[in-house]
Amino acid sequence: MPDSSPDGEAAPLSRRAAREAAARAAATGATPTAATTPSVPAASAAPSAQPMPAASTPPAVAAPSWDALVTGSTPVVGSGPISAVPVAPTKLTVAAIHEEAPAEPVPGSGFQPVPLRAPRPTRTDVDATPETDPWLFSGDTAPAMPYSRGNTGANATVTATATRTATLPDVTPEPTAQRPASGTLDDLFSGSTSTDDIGHVPPPKNKKRRRIGGWIALGVVLLILGGITAGGLYVWNTYEDKIREVMGWEEPKDYEAGLANGEATITISSGDTGQPISTALYEAGVTKTDDAFYDYLIKTGQNPNFQPGVYKLQKQMTSEAALAALMDSANREENTAQIPEGFTVDGTLERIAEGTGIPLADLQAAAADPAAYGITVNPAIAAAGGQPLEGWLFPATYTFDPGVTAQTAIQTLVNRTIESLDAAGVPADQRQRVLTVASIIQREARFEDDFYKVSRVIENRLLPDNQETFGKLQMDSTAQYGFGELHDGTASTSDEAQNDPNPWNTYYVTGLPVGPIANPGDVAIDAAMHPADGPWLYFVTVNMDSGQTEFTTTYNEHLKFVKQMQQWCSEHPDSGC
Repeated sequence: MPDSSPDGEAAPLSRRAAREAAARAAATGATPTAATTPSVPAASAAPSAQPMPAASTPPAVAAPSWDALVTGSTPVVGSGPISAVPVAPTKLTVAAIHEEAPAEPVPGSGFQPVPLRAPRPTRTDVDATPETDPWLFSGDTAPAMPYSRGNTGANATVTATATRTATLPDVTPEPTAQRPASGTLDDLFSGSTSTDDIGHVPPPKNKKRRRIGGWIALGVVLLILGGITAGGLYVWNTYEDKIREVMGWEEPKDYEAGLANGEATITISSGDTGQPISTALYEAGVTKTDDAFYDYLIKTGQNPNFQPGVYKLQKQMTSEAALAALMDSANREENTAQIPEGFTVDGTLERIAEGTGIPLADLQAAAADPAAYGITVNPAIAAAGGQPLEGWLFPATYTFDPGVTAQTAIQTLVNRTIESLDAAGVPADQRQRVLTVASIIQREARFEDDFYKVSRVIENRLLPDNQETFGKLQMDSTAQYGFGELHDGTASTSDEAQNDPNPWNTYYVTGLPVGPIANPGDVAIDAAMHPADGPWLYFVTVNMDSGQTEFTTTYNEHLKFVKQMQQWCSEHPDSGC
């Protein structure tokens, strides 16, 4: 029902409602009717009011637009005709919005000019925010519902969203830093933005945090790169030969032609084939790799008949050139014998026979009488069926005069051993003991530094207060020598050899074996006299190809490396384990 007075007459619109209705009517181009005009009480009407003379029909004027009203280029007027007198447009300003009194009436109008926005009552509550005060440009404000006034029933439907602005007179806002606008006034009045968004600029990023984040990112990148590098190095070191083979990056196995220089000698024994000769050439520095010469024979399909003897060649030769030199009898030296370190008496006598042409039986008979060379015979060795000259035939390359006898050849080797003992400062009464220790060192170690460490292990185990091994050396080489498997090509000792009760088996006897087990060289003799400093009691070679040997002080540590050696041997079954 429409609002009415007690007398049944329509109640006048409030000042606020009248303003809103006039603004909306002007925006839509509709002319308010009398029913929408607030009625004037009879007591206020002039008693002698005369009818207004009819005014001439004004020219048609286009309805003002909402944008024109907002910008102030068209004044808001009532439903009467617009005066023909030009009126300067009044621009809507904040000051105009703040005015509480209505503007002066426009001549010819039946209504008072309606401000675009009605001022909000003055308030001192400065805590209002867009979230708590729906007056502040809220896009969520519900539009006014349709309404009618008077009995004539003229309806005005509101489609625009009502907005209001709150003013806080007498409150001076604190100055704030100017920020670039992120919205426009059109966005503000259309409701697509708010006062919070206008001029809002995100706070600057924390530079300190950015620096910390950058360092963290750099650390992560470096960690990843480090992991990749470490993994790549491990793969390369482990599988370098296979990677080179697959990628075609293999280094040449042979030296290039034209690099031959110096001199080198090798000894070919009876029955030697391509593989042992290839190794001998590599160890003498003639060929570049251990299998270069053998691979060359396989590649070219050759199977030459090698003659025993000592051959003079050059270092850094190609496999082809080395083969040609071995086939040339002019390079075979007469009456020359090359004795490797670690050889036993039996092997040494064979080399002398091959190099000099002396019958092997003559050499063996001459070696049966050690006293002939100034060597005291050890009765225990003789009783055990050992060789009294073991350890006394010094390993080296010898060239004998034509017609040399067996006794002369053997005496030459014994004299060279005495020279080495004297050079190392070995007392005459300690020669047999030093040769025994040196012979073990010669068979157990592969690198010069390891010679002195092995010597220390032997001395530590022989200490009377040793509570770890209780005086037992437990050297595989001694067990193999006593059992007769020293030259079977394996580093490990069989159970039979370790448990055999012979005077050379240090798993069975306490202390040193009954005598030397091989012929040591200069380095081994010196190491026996000057062991390295260290607490080691154990050692094991974990890589038979490279000779890598680990020294430890406790049995538990030793077992760890024994497992490593066993693992390596399981992966390399043909490497002499």
